[in-house]
Amino acid sequence: MNEMVDEIFSNCKEDLEKAYLHQQNEYLVIRAGRANPHILDKVMVEYYGVPTPIVQMGTVTVSEARILNINVWDASQIKNVEKAISQSDIGITPTDDGKTIRLVFPMLTEERRKEIVKNVKKICEETKVAMRNVRRDALDMLKSMKKDGELSEDEYASSEKEVQKLIDKYTDMADKLAEDKEEEVMKV
Repeated sequence: MNEMVDEIFSNCKEDLEKAYLHQQNEYLVIRAGRANPHILDKVMVEYYGVPTPIVQMGTVTVSEARILNINVWDASQIKNVEKAISQSDIGITPTDDGKTIRLVFPMLTEERRKEIVKNVKKICEETKVAMRNVRRDALDMLKSMKKDGELSEDEYASSEKEVQKLIDKYTDMADKLAEDKEEEVMKV
């Protein structure tokens, strides 16, 4: 195969990897009844006029299975951190004792677990849509090369099969990741 086809495969694999990593990162912030520091990854605090992630403002630790402790290095910012957490969509009310902010994760109800599983499935489906778009783009480039005479009919057919194999591999990985996350969420 020629260099252009190799480059198409390389770009295709890179884009599939990005979609899969995005899915993994989305699953990190989904809480399953246990304290998970990653739930704070997207929470930004206004720190001297600059939106700053909480992890850059203090230490986040898991003290018990369902309790996160946040020790803010700059004590004058405790109220701002608490306010940012309250205004975020994580659904947990922070409490502070003047030095440490605590997030107590409630036990998940069956209903809430099912909602989370729906969200897990939605994220998986979005990932697979992104992967199908990568396939479409790769096949469009290959068709264009065939049309321009840069690829023979046989080369095009084998390239098309290779792209499909790659897509199948990554969609299977996405499904497995979703299955594992569903299992984690439904475990009582």
